[in-house]
Amino acid sequence: MTDTLTPVLTANWDQPDSFTLEGYTRSGGYKALPKALAMEPDDVIATVKDAVLRGRGGAGFPTGMKWSFIPQNDGKPHYLTVNADESEPGTCKDIPLMMANPHVLIEGIIITCYAIRASHAFIYVRGEVLHVIRRLQLAVAQAYEAGYLGDNILGSGFDLKLVVHAGAGAYICGEETALLTSLEGYRGLPRNRPPFPAVEGLYASPTVINNVESIASVPSIVANGANWFAGLGTERSKGFGIFSLSGHVKNPGQYEAPLGITLRELIDLAGGMLRPEHQLKFWTPGGSSTPLLTHEHLDVPLDFEGVGAAGSMLGTRALQIFDDTTCVVRAALRWTEFYQHESCGKCTPCREGTYWMVRAIERIENGKGSDEDIETILDVGDNIVGRAFCALGDAVPVPISSAIKYFKDEIIQHQKNGGCPFDPAASTAWAV
Repeated sequence: MTDTLTPVLTANWDQPDSFTLEGYTRSGGYKALPKALAMEPDDVIATVKDAVLRGRGGAGFPTGMKWSFIPQNDGKPHYLTVNADESEPGTCKDIPLMMANPHVLIEGIIITCYAIRASHAFIYVRGEVLHVIRRLQLAVAQAYEAGYLGDNILGSGFDLKLVVHAGAGAYICGEETALLTSLEGYRGLPRNRPPFPAVEGLYASPTVINNVESIASVPSIVANGANWFAGLGTERSKGFGIFSLSGHVKNPGQYEAPLGITLRELIDLAGGMLRPEHQLKFWTPGGSSTPLLTHEHLDVPLDFEGVGAAGSMLGTRALQIFDDTTCVVRAALRWTEFYQHESCGKCTPCREGTYWMVRAIERIENGKGSDEDIETILDVGDNIVGRAFCALGDAVPVPISSAIKYFKDEIIQHQKNGGCPFDPAASTAWAV
């Protein structure tokens, strides 16, 4: 069993006061901030670039490069928006991070705002997670009181105001331009691009939008140096990340490890499969919007390149584990129903495509499908991908198309048997 873990963001989660200012500073918190404030803003950006920190929200775009897109000396206010609207099925790393260690996010926000010359920042968090909102608000209040937020931070002359904003519970608001629209007080719908947020984002001003974990990783990079972070992970996927294991494992939870660790190693760390008599059947490497992988991919390096070469995406490292008692059609149906429900309805391919895709999968699941339904599903998916207004549409066909790729025989069996060949009582993971 591997012991390859790198507890950085999760190092003090077991401490009862880890979420407080005292608990955070006792473990070295807010030590990176004065170091960053003593640097030139462009040097902070260069440090993050040299560390090769790639976005931890799914796309993996280089964080430092995104910061450098912000135009300088343009006479406009600059903004930072932290995307904490975590809501994709299986994705569950940002919520516990903000609960257990909100100050590392706040310190990362301050350093980031200093680097991009922003004087206002927002944390856009889901309105349903009221406990997280309250904890963030407490942490922000503590940071203001300690002089880490507000005017003339630590005597540097740098001013920053930070607002915790509660969304209204829409998956589409995890899409960065829909998030900005919602933050401005309008219905959360995606925007046309260009212009891109770095040029014309929040209130038509240059805006950086980063995931919680991306920003929370910044203090450790500044404190320990770019080479330290770049020395972890793989050749092109540097650093560490939080891997969220859920489903049929004995100890589901958050495992912080270098990028490049394998699922086999993570399952070992999680105590093995929940029911040892059953084998791994399929799993998601990055939440429901990433193509399924199977037991044949247990030793694929969990980095951007390795998972990509296997035909999927690393995404948010939301590893949903399903054993051989799970009906892949039923799981795909649940995910597709989610996308239908959460479609904003702005564009026809997603609005109409999700509806017809759910109907076709339902027929197969209920044993009333035909060979034509499989072709219909693939055809509808092809007409959504690349034609929808935003990435939500591109994610819609992913669960069922990858299920067809690996489990077409099982799907055909539904038709021959007149229904699902699996006993629902034997499985719990399909009810995603």
